[in-house]
Parts: sequence; structure tokens; C-alpha cells
Amino acid sequence: MKASDVMTRGALTATADGTVEAAARLMLSHRVSGLPVVDAGGAVIGMVTEGDLLRRTEIGTERRRGRWLELLLGPGRLAADYVHSHARKVGEVMTRDVIAIAPETPLAEAVTLMEQRHVKRLPVIDKGRLVGIVSRANLLSALLEMLAEARPGAGSDREIRARVLSEIDRGRWAPRASIDVVVTEGVVELRGAITDERERTALRVAAENVPGVKGVRDHLVWVEPISGMVIEG
Repeated sequence: MKASDVMTRGALTATADGTVEAAARLMLSHRVSGLPVVDAGGAVIGMVTEGDLLRRTEIGTERRRGRWLELLLGPGRLAADYVHSHARKVGEVMTRDVIAIAPETPLAEAVTLMEQRHVKRLPVIDKGRLVGIVSRANLLSALLEMLAEARPGAGSDREIRARVLSEIDRGRWAPRASIDVVVTEGVVELRGAITDERERTALRVAAENVPGVKGVRDHLVWVEPISGMVIEG
């Protein structure tokens, strides 16, 4: 899937000369955690988020540092902190380093950016203009749609067993050589040995996600890999 498949089109925006108060009201009323900041031509020049408004003098949360640390940081850093906690214009508190994606950006790449840069939303820019936004909520909505479509399918016990084994074979974590699968009237029985309890959960999930599976029974034995001692069975 691509960004254009899940993005919110016609995203809410703020302007650099807009007020912090107006931006905060907009975020609260629409239940969003951030707004792209655009110029008169529609180009994204920044982002204002809840994080940009956490350290505010109005609510007594402005950053306070010890005297020695202030000397080390220097007046420039202290001046920037003052602006962030006192400024009334969006352009003075917004984050200027905008992390954006294109409509064709794969969702996997978008999620990696969110994780690496610790952001909750990404502006989608096409030909220099904002065309949408991809947020965590958009990703959850896409997930729900896919889960709703993944309804259990029909199949014989032989076909279900083949699908379960195929799914296990794809997992590099799976102890395939020591695992067997038996299917009776759609119920999967997992048999064999594992060397890590996390493999048990992964094997059960692999079976549960196969269309046609009505239930999973765990008969796996946990064996300590070094001594070969059975820990749990």
C-alpha cells in the first residue's frame, strides 16, 4: 500500500502568522495532534504539534535549568527556549525541519520514518504542494479495513494443514524441523519441540491467521537448547 491509499485529503493546516491559540483550538476541536504550516502558495514550511506547545509559561511548564547549565548552553539556546514558551505566533514555535513523504511512498517506508523521527504524522507533498497527511490514525483505519476483509475461508483439513505449514516455512524464526501440524475439522494441533517460549506464541498466531482455521490446540514441548532438558510440555 502507498501513502495515497490511506492519507487524509484536504488536511487541516495553519499559517506562520496564525496564533498559537488558534492552532491549539483547531487541534483540540478536530482531535489531531499536529498541523502542517503552509505559506500563501500552499507549500509546507513547518509543522506545529502538541509537543511544540508543552513548554509554556501560561501553564507553568516552561523549561527551567540550573545556573551552571545555563552558562554551558549559552544565551542563544536560552533565547530559543524563551521564544518557544512565550511566542504567540505559530511561525515562532513551529518545527521547521519538516519530514514529508510523496503520494507514492510505500506505507512501510512511512512507518519507518515515523519510528525513526518520533513523529505521529507525515505531510504528503506532490509537486511542492500539500495534498494530504498520513497519521497513525490513518494506519489504524487501514488495518481495520484489512482485518475486516480477512474473513475465515473454507477448505479441507488437508488444504488448511498445507497453508499452516507454508506460513510456518516462511518464518525464519520457526523451528520447522521439529514441528508437525495436525488438522481435524478445522482445528489445528501444534506438535513438536520449541527452544524459546516466544516461538510458541508465534506458531499459534501463524496458525490462527490461516483462512479456515476454527481453533488452535497447543501440544508443543519447550526444550532447553543446551541441555536438551524438557522445561515444559
